[in-house]
Amino acid sequence: MARKRVRERSPLEFLSDLLDPGRLPASVDDSAGYLDLLAAQGSAERSLAQVAMENPVLARIYEGLWRPMFTRAFSFGGPGTKRYTDRVLAELSPSGAGLVLDVACGPGLHTRAFAANLGADGLAVGLDVSVPMLTQAVRDSCAERVAFLRADAHAIPFADKTFDSVSCLAALYLIPAPHEVIEEMIRVLKPGGKLAIFTTVDEKLTRIPLVKPVLAAASGIHIFGRDEITARLRRAGFAEVNQFISGQGQFVIATR
Repeated sequence: MARKRVRERSPLEFLSDLLDPGRLPASVDDSAGYLDLLAAQGSAERSLAQVAMENPVLARIYEGLWRPMFTRAFSFGGPGTKRYTDRVLAELSPSGAGLVLDVACGPGLHTRAFAANLGADGLAVGLDVSVPMLTQAVRDSCAERVAFLRADAHAIPFADKTFDSVSCLAALYLIPAPHEVIEEMIRVLKPGGKLAIFTTVDEKLTRIPLVKPVLAAASGIHIFGRDEITARLRRAGFAEVNQFISGQGQFVIATR
């Protein structure tokens, strides 16, 4: 008698199985094509930068126009940011059964890239709080090993040591309490796993007194000190911490 073929889990079912039940709200909404853990919550106070990320028009042009232009500006128009982004994607992309978490994924460009080499037991998870960005991510996604999640990066809803790779690329400077997010990223990373961050770094202009606090108050953008992130990761026991600075941006890749 022929054996029945077991139905493979969909990416959303796979993602649902990964979530830590003790960190979930009473209800989870999957009607928009992503898992929404924040649907029942009211609107929190947001910075100008965060409000911009909720704009549906920006979500539509983000990958093709806004992000390339904006990230290139980090290198003052040079190619350094693009080259190192490609390196990060290559280093953090596991093969086979790997699990990747892309924090503040926006419309999912990097999430999809992380999924390129994954097999049936692998998954790339994009996490964001913006409904327009996640809506666009679902609309653009044709990758088989990708799923998206609306959740607060200050309280990532996965158990300790879940992921082989964790990234937050070109977003950490927009997030309130960014060091809380770094703590969460460390918590959900497996021993031996890789963590990557692309964010701001101070340079001559932002070292001028009052520039950083004025910028933060006006737009919500946080400018990180040169050793602020690398020192935090070394204190957390990361054996290898590499930093590349290009203009006013920094890449940090670390191995736990």
